[in-house]
Amino acid sequence: MSERATREETVDVVWSGSWVAERLGVALEGDGELQELLGLALRRNPKRAHLLVSNVLGKHVPQRPSVVHGAGFELGERVRALLGDQEARRAVVLGYAETATGLGHAVADGLRDAPYLHSTRRPVAGVEQAGGFEEAHSHATSHLLLPEDRDLLAGGGTGADASVLVLVDDEFSTGNTVLNTIRALHALHPRERYVIVALVDMRSAGDRDRLAVFAAEIGARVDLVTRSTGTVALPDGVLERGQALVAEREAEQAIRAEGSAGAVEDTDSAPVTRVDLDWPAGVPDGGRHGFTPAHRAALEAALPAMADRIAAELGDAAGPAPRRVLVLGFEELMYAPLRLGTALEAALGADAEVRYSTTTRSPVLAVDDPGYAIRTRLVFPAHDDPADGPGDRYAYNVAGAGFDAVVAVVDSTADTPELHAPDGLLARLAEHTGHVLLTVLPSYVPATAAPTGVPGTPTPAPERQEPAVLPEPLRGPDFSSYAPEDVGWLLQDLSDTELEAPTEEREEAIQSGGAHYAESLPVEYQPSAEYQALFTAALEASAARIAHAVGTVTETVLAERGPRPVLVSLARAGTPVGVLMRRWAQHRHGLDLPHYAISIVRGRGIDATALRWLAAHHDPADVVFVDGWTGKGAITRELAAAITEFEASGGPAGFDPEISVLADPGGCVRTYGTREDFLIPSACLNSTVSGLISRTVLRADLVGPDDFHGGKFYRELADSDVSGLFLDTIAARFDEVAGQVEAAAKELLAADRAPTWEGWAAVERISEEYGIHDVNLVKPGVGETTRVLLRRVPWKILAKRGAGADLEHIRLLAEQRGVPVEEVDDLPYSCVGLIHPRFTRGATGADGKAVLGA
Repeated sequence: MSERATREETVDVVWSGSWVAERLGVALEGDGELQELLGLALRRNPKRAHLLVSNVLGKHVPQRPSVVHGAGFELGERVRALLGDQEARRAVVLGYAETATGLGHAVADGLRDAPYLHSTRRPVAGVEQAGGFEEAHSHATSHLLLPEDRDLLAGGGTGADASVLVLVDDEFSTGNTVLNTIRALHALHPRERYVIVALVDMRSAGDRDRLAVFAAEIGARVDLVTRSTGTVALPDGVLERGQALVAEREAEQAIRAEGSAGAVEDTDSAPVTRVDLDWPAGVPDGGRHGFTPAHRAALEAALPAMADRIAAELGDAAGPAPRRVLVLGFEELMYAPLRLGTALEAALGADAEVRYSTTTRSPVLAVDDPGYAIRTRLVFPAHDDPADGPGDRYAYNVAGAGFDAVVAVVDSTADTPELHAPDGLLARLAEHTGHVLLTVLPSYVPATAAPTGVPGTPTPAPERQEPAVLPEPLRGPDFSSYAPEDVGWLLQDLSDTELEAPTEEREEAIQSGGAHYAESLPVEYQPSAEYQALFTAALEASAARIAHAVGTVTETVLAERGPRPVLVSLARAGTPVGVLMRRWAQHRHGLDLPHYAISIVRGRGIDATALRWLAAHHDPADVVFVDGWTGKGAITRELAAAITEFEASGGPAGFDPEISVLADPGGCVRTYGTREDFLIPSACLNSTVSGLISRTVLRADLVGPDDFHGGKFYRELADSDVSGLFLDTIAARFDEVAGQVEAAAKELLAADRAPTWEGWAAVERISEEYGIHDVNLVKPGVGETTRVLLRRVPWKILAKRGAGADLEHIRLLAEQRGVPVEEVDDLPYSCVGLIHPRFTRGATGADGKAVLGA
C-alpha cells in the first residue's frame, strides 16, 4: 500500500492547532507532515492542559476509514521490512487501550502473520489476568491483559521461545508507559528484541536518550518505528494558562446552555434501525482476548457481505440516499467498526462519502473554530456497565458535521438500556443526523470463561457480559484533592454519611467495649492560626530531612523489590508518603509506579476486597505496603496476621506483609528511611494534609463482604487544604539530597536491618509503670502523640528531656487541651502520648479538657 494512498485529506486551509497555539504559545516543531497529522485541543488535566489530536487515528476526528486503516497498515509493513519475513512471522503485536486498539490491529494487519492483543480497561468475569500496568498520565489508568491463549505473550501462542514483541501506541510522548510495560513483561518473558510503533514521536531530547539506556539495562534490542517526528514547545506557565482558559470557556458554555435550555424547539428525531450483520462465528469482535491470523482471514472473507447489508439498509431509508455516512465505533471497539467502514467505502463507491470515528471516555473542551481540533462534542452516559462506575462519555466532531446517516457499532455488552435511553448515545446521534443504524456485535467470550458452548464463540445466555464484582479505585478530583495519577483509593465513598462523633463520646464507647474505633470518625480538628503557622514553619525546617528519608526508603525498595514495585499505602497516614515515594521514583528514575491506598484496621485486619482487587490487577509479589512511621509496631503485626489469615481463607497468595516506612523509631521493620523519631509534618494535621480524606471506616451496616472499607472526602475543607503544599515543598528538595541519599541507601542495603522491637518493649514498660495496663492506650513517637492530641482523650504526654523544635506543636496542642507534659529520661522516642485510661466523660471538665486529679 503506497504512502500516497494512506495520506489523509487536507481540505482545511487553517491548521487545527492554530487556536491553541495563538492563545497559549504552544508550537509543534518537527517534520513537514506534523501539522497535517496533528491538531491541538484543551482539556482539564493536572499535568498537561493541551491535547494532541490525531487526524488519522479515527478517535476524535472523523476520517476516511481507508486512511485510518492505511496509516496503521503502512507502519506494520515497515516493521515487517525491519524484522524480515521470518522474524515477522514470530512477532506478537500489543496495542494500548483505548486509543490505539484499532491502530495496533492495523499494524498487525501490515505484518500479515502476527497475532494481536490489546490491553483493556474492562474486566471480564472468568478470564484470568496475564498482566497489567498503569498509565499515570491518563484519565483512566488501569490496563489489563486478558489473552485467551496464556502463551501468547510468551511465544506468540506457539510454545516456542519468546518472539519479538511489537508495542503500538498512537503517540510516543515521554515513553514511560511503553518502557514500563516492556520492563514488566520482560521480567515474565525475556526477549531479545522489542519494536515500539507510534504515529508520532514527540519525545524531548532527554526522553530520547533514555531509550538506549533502557535497552542496555534489560539487555535487549529496542527499535522505534514512527510516521512522523517532532516536539511540542511549551512556554513557561502554559499549564496554568491552559487550565484557566479551559475553565473560562466551560463557564461561558455553561451560561449559554442554561440560557438556551428553554428555547429549544421540539424536532423530530431520526429513526433508529437495528441491522443484523451475521458476524462470523468464532471471530472475536476485537483484540481484547487475542486475534489470530486465522481470525483475520475469516473476517476479511465476511466483510463484503456485511457491508452490503449496511448499504442496503441505508438505501431502504425514506428520502434521498445518504451522501455522508459516519461509521461510529465505541471506545475500545475500534477495529471492527473501522473494517466495516473500509468495506462500506468499497460498497458505496463514489455515491457516498464515508467517515469513521469512535466514542471515548476522554473529556475535551470543544470550541467551534476552524483552527481548533475539537469543534463539537456530544455527551451521553456510559452504556456498558463500566467497572469503575457510571460516568459521561463523548463523541467529538459529529454534531454539526452534516452526516446524513450514522452507523453506530457496539458490542453486546454495551447494548444496554442506557444506550437506548432518552439521553443515551442513540438519542444524541438522532438529534444530528437523518438516520441512525445500530449494529451489535457479539461480545467475544474466551473458551476458558464460557460455561457452555463451542470454544471461541459467545455464550448464548446471558447475551451481555456481566461486570466484575470488584469495585474500582476512587481518584481525585472526585475523591480527594490529590491528582488522579498520585493515588487510587481502594475505598468506598461515604462522604454523604454522618459518621463524626464528639471525641469524649467516642473514647468512652471505645474503652467500654461498646464500639470499635473504626466504626465512627472524630470531628476533624480545625487548627488555629498559631498552630497552622507552626505547621508551615515545621514543614520548611524539616523538608530536606524528609526528602532524604523519602529518597532512602524508595531507593531501598527499588533495589530489593524492583524493577517496578506497586506501592500500596496504608490509608491515610501512609498515603502522603506513598505519593512522595512515587514522585521520587518518577523524578530520579523516570518510573511511573502504580500507587493505591488501602485500609487496615487494628483488631479487624486489612481490607480483603482491596487485596483481591490488587491481585486481579497486579502480581501480589510486586506489592509493597507503605506507611508513614512505626510506633510500637501494632500495625506491623496486624498486617502480618491479616495476610496470613487472608491466604488461609483462600485469598490469592504472594503478598509480602513487610511494611516500608519513612521513620522507624520503634525498630519494627527492615525497610525505612530513618530510625530517628522526628517531626513528620503530615502527622501534625488530619485530612487537610492527606488529600482531604478521613481516616478509614469499617462498620457492618455500611461495608458489605465485597465492599471496600469506607472513607470520607471533606470537600468543604478545601480552603484549608495543604496536601499539595506538603508534597511540593518536600519534592523541591529531592535534587538537593540526591547525593546523600545514594550513600545512605548503599549503607542501609549492606547493614543488618533486622527489627529490634525496641519500641514495643518500651511501651510495655510504660504501660505498667503508669498503671495503664493496656498497650493500646500508649502511643509512642511524635506522629502517634499528635494523633492522641487531635483524635483521642489524652491523659498526659511524656517528652524526652531536652527534645526541642520537633515538639513545639505537641506542646501547643497539649496547652490547648489542658494536658500536662512530663519530661522523662530513657525514652527511645522523642515523646509518648498516653490516652486517658478507663475513660468516662466524668474524667474531663465541662470544656473537654483533662482533669488533673482524675
